[in-house]
Amino acid sequence: MGHRARLRDRLLNGGAEALADYEVLEYLLFAARSRGDTKPLAKELLRRFGSLAKVLNADPKALSAVPGMGEVSAGALKIVALSARRMARSEVMERPVLSSWQALLDYLSIDMAHLTVERVRILYLDSKNRLLFDHHVGDGTIDEAAIHPREVIRKAFDIGASSLILVHNHPSGNPEPSRADIQITRRIAEAGGLLGIILHDHVIIGSEGQISLKAKGLI
Repeated sequence: MGHRARLRDRLLNGGAEALADYEVLEYLLFAARSRGDTKPLAKELLRRFGSLAKVLNADPKALSAVPGMGEVSAGALKIVALSARRMARSEVMERPVLSSWQALLDYLSIDMAHLTVERVRILYLDSKNRLLFDHHVGDGTIDEAAIHPREVIRKAFDIGASSLILVHNHPSGNPEPSRADIQITRRIAEAGGLLGIILHDHVIIGSEGQISLKAKGLI
């Protein structure tokens, strides 16, 4: 039995942890490289980017620039990241957000934990707490120069939302809230409270984990 066949057998019969991270990349690269040893390339990708997740979330141009990769191999890896996002998003879309909180955190982590820029999103919910609109507000530090509480609440009225969840990421990896994070959260909560729009939470995503400002008693 050849190396590729052995990997396939372990994948199909060995359970979730049957393959090491470099072997997962090896297997994914089989689709783009019908012949040859993909182990050295897999190990080089991990060395350059640091982890399996960072490889899969890397910029396509950065992946293609690695000797031995190219656009076809980069595409074979990026489709996996896209599939993971679609699967996680479907779990969020199909159920009320507040009763499937872990699915929401999984989706947000897959989508945002490895971003190299700070991104602000607002999840607008309907009266049954289903996701009505996932609004990408913009990229940059979260403060009133980037996000205006009145505009956030006005948007809720425009689309018929009853509540919202504020989300952003910390590219540093550490999800601990800053003073600005706490201040803007409280201002949005106050603005919404005056008009009957509930701010359920502010979730901060980092590669080291996620933090809920509500769980920390900051809302």
